[in-house]
Amino acid sequence: MTLVLMPVVAQTVIMMVNGNVGTGIAVAGAFGLVRFRSMQYKAEDILLIFVAVTIGLANSIGYIGFSTLFTLIVCVIMFVFYKISGNYSQLHQELRITCPESMNYNEELADVLDRYTVSNELITVKTTNMGSLYRLTYDVVLKDRKDIQNFINELRIRNSNLEISLGVFPEVSE
Repeated sequence: MTLVLMPVVAQTVIMMVNGNVGTGIAVAGAFGLVRFRSMQYKAEDILLIFVAVTIGLANSIGYIGFSTLFTLIVCVIMFVFYKISGNYSQLHQELRITCPESMNYNEELADVLDRYTVSNELITVKTTNMGSLYRLTYDVVLKDRKDIQNFINELRIRNSNLEISLGVFPEVSE
């Protein structure tokens, strides 16, 4: 969605500036501040800020009708993309498993992960507790959500009953 809408936003800004050097420098400065001085975590966040700045620019120059039309077009495009993309965030989940350092996690967890997931990918391995434990983070897609309890119970048996969490990906990674 960001790759589709960002050129539209840039083209609209260029159209609004239309050779006015002062406005162009002000807009470049505003976009620079938005991009490099604020913390966005997803591409959609920065896109929405750029869209808001573009709408504000169009309104301040006096193109109220164009601003309204631009807003409606962007909203329709975003709605279509959200409908097309489906529930990606609900399918992919983050699985965090804490296991002892003596455990060969690749071999011992592979069969359980293969049995309960359509896909699984090890994202990060982090040491905790002064290096005596590993915290593994996986991106998983479960085969059947009804088997979550059995899945976690089998993982608990393998990781010596240490901490396990399964949920959606957080907005900001640690």
